[in-house]
Amino acid sequence: MLEAALENASAAGVSDRYRTIPGSAFEVDLGGPYDVALLPNFLHHFDEATCVAMLKRLHDATRPGGTLAVLEFVPNEDRVSPPWDAMFALIMLASTGHGDAYTFDDLARMCRKAGFADPALVTLDPLPQRVVVARRSVGL
Repeated sequence: MLEAALENASAAGVSDRYRTIPGSAFEVDLGGPYDVALLPNFLHHFDEATCVAMLKRLHDATRPGGTLAVLEFVPNEDRVSPPWDAMFALIMLASTGHGDAYTFDDLARMCRKAGFADPALVTLDPLPQRVVVARRSVGL
């Protein structure tokens, strides 16, 4: 995965501003401070407490004023729409011990618990996934 990420960074012309950190995301020193922390397709594998713990690690690794971007399938509050997101929630129910496809309210609450502010939901049409963007407060 890390090799593919580096290839993608090179293809996007940002390899000089990108590095990988091998190891468990829950244990390795994340370094920092970073301007942007990207968390793609990760939180849905875990329960809320574990998600908040990971987000706190990213908060600590992000500079004040920095940005967090979380890419996920984000079902609407009814949890049955849109169809791709609802289907993904069923996959998480069947294939993980505690995972879920979290709603925007769920993800926003987790971001706030971790110390991030102003979470917003960004649509990536025509892709089914969406991005929750939040920022680390300047005063923290």
